[in-house]
Amino acid sequence: MIKVLTRQNAVWHFGDWEGFQETLTPCWIDLVFPQPEELKQVGEALKIAVPSRAEAEEIEVSSRLYQEDGAFFMTANLVTSPDTDNVESSAITFILTETCLVTVRYLEPRPFEAFAARLQKPGGNCTNSLDVLIGLLEAIIDRMADILEIHSSEIEKISRTIFADVKKEPTPINLNNVIKEIGREGNHISIIRESLTSLGRMSIFLNQAVYANPKAVEIRDVLKVVGRDVASLADHASFITNKVTFLLDATLGMISIQQNSIIKIFSVVAVVFLPPTLIASIYGMNFHFIPELSWVVGYPMALGLMVGSAVLPYLYFKRKGWL
Repeated sequence: MIKVLTRQNAVWHFGDWEGFQETLTPCWIDLVFPQPEELKQVGEALKIAVPSRAEAEEIEVSSRLYQEDGAFFMTANLVTSPDTDNVESSAITFILTETCLVTVRYLEPRPFEAFAARLQKPGGNCTNSLDVLIGLLEAIIDRMADILEIHSSEIEKISRTIFADVKKEPTPINLNNVIKEIGREGNHISIIRESLTSLGRMSIFLNQAVYANPKAVEIRDVLKVVGRDVASLADHASFITNKVTFLLDATLGMISIQQNSIIKIFSVVAVVFLPPTLIASIYGMNFHFIPELSWVVGYPMALGLMVGSAVLPYLYFKRKGWL
């Protein structure tokens, strides 16, 4: 699908693809899940080679950030987070020409629709394709900050669950489920960090690319702010990653403590029942000459020895605090 936003009479509005081909006004062409023939149409109209999805997903920097035919090609991994249980990432290509911005995406992040709606409102300061790109980047960074805050809150909830007071909890904590939640959030944060890293590289490349622009000083100042925002979000994502690692270690440690407690109980029970077993084994031997066999109190005496030999170790362990 091809979406076209053109600027006419100081106002941005949606136009059709056929009408765009007849004008040279500043525009934003948004290719959403484009077909190969749509990529070819846009490329022929702008006299550029629009990269395919496979080309955009290449991880080499030289394949993601380059200049060709007077246009700047930049690809970054962006995320969308419809809810806290799912974070998707996809490579989105930004192509900046003198009069037009082209975005090629196979994902529908919320900032694109929100920025397009804001762009059409009167009083905007976006007059050319570069302004549109910078405004879109700012909207993307704002949204990524929101996504990062959402998952940071989720990790904080997990932390409170792990270190909650056991006496106040009505039901025991299922640490196996907690590990799954930690792993899921850790995966989300890693996807966000990857996206922030690609955005940081893109802002540096764009800063260098617009150096020859007449408004270079003003634009470079804006891009520095964008770069600082991306760096601060990346630092926060690194902090959250460290916290995820800490929570995972803490959860595994608590599971290990629970397992050790179970093994300790089995060990104490084995020690408690060892003396009675020994006494029962002795008096259960099939020998004719055992002095106690002829005693009237022999049987009660053997039972008393077994009970006493079990109770005494139990009381000793209880006093030592081992139970």
